[in-house]
Amino acid sequence: MHITLAPEHLFNILSFPVTNTLLMTWVAMAMILSFAFMASRRLESVPRGVQNFAEALIEAGLDFIEPILGSRKDALKFFPIVITFFLLIIISNWLEVLPGLGSIGIFEEVEVDGHQERVLLSFLRSPSSDLNFTLALALISVFFTQFSGIAAVGFLKYGSRYISFKSPVDFFVGLLELISEVAKLISFSFRLFGNIFAGEVLLIVIGVLAPVIVPLPFLALELFVGFVQALVFSMLTLVFLKIATSSH
Repeated sequence: MHITLAPEHLFNILSFPVTNTLLMTWVAMAMILSFAFMASRRLESVPRGVQNFAEALIEAGLDFIEPILGSRKDALKFFPIVITFFLLIIISNWLEVLPGLGSIGIFEEVEVDGHQERVLLSFLRSPSSDLNFTLALALISVFFTQFSGIAAVGFLKYGSRYISFKSPVDFFVGLLELISEVAKLISFSFRLFGNIFAGEVLLIVIGVLAPVIVPLPFLALELFVGFVQALVFSMLTLVFLKIATSSH
């Protein structure tokens, strides 16, 4: 059994390397786009089927985030980015419980601790178990929050939150705010990555030790953890957007 933090390289598209986590990211994106296409293909005034489910999901999401933001207008404004984060992350997280992830691939010889060892090159791996994926989402979340704050209150007023010479206390508080923005990147990326990667390792170990029946409760636990992590990431992004766009 060989476990590595880095994703496995599969092939190149021209000079662009494609890893197993990037491949599964495209699969998750394709699932979301297919769902959106099916829901909006034939819009009806009385929704049915996939359109009905999509509208119910949108209404539930708007009703959930409206009390946090304080207005329906803000809920409609920030709902697209929040629901996109939630759907992409939860699908990426839940992909790890599919049969074959981490077990379908080819064996190759690699050097481990100075000697050659035969390890499995997995074709499929959960995107959230790749730090590149979670860091990219964290960067999008933090930068979108900054842009939204500048657009809402103005560049100078928003910048005064981080750089202020009114008093030594304001200057020190501004430095803390700058540090907190960097901490958001670390918190966002490593929380999601750590939970999903640890869960993936747990499933691999349990599958090797007891491949029948025993993994079932752990699979259910990973489904729950995947949902919680998607919800936490989305809701924290929403709260930071609310704070950034508030004038006071």
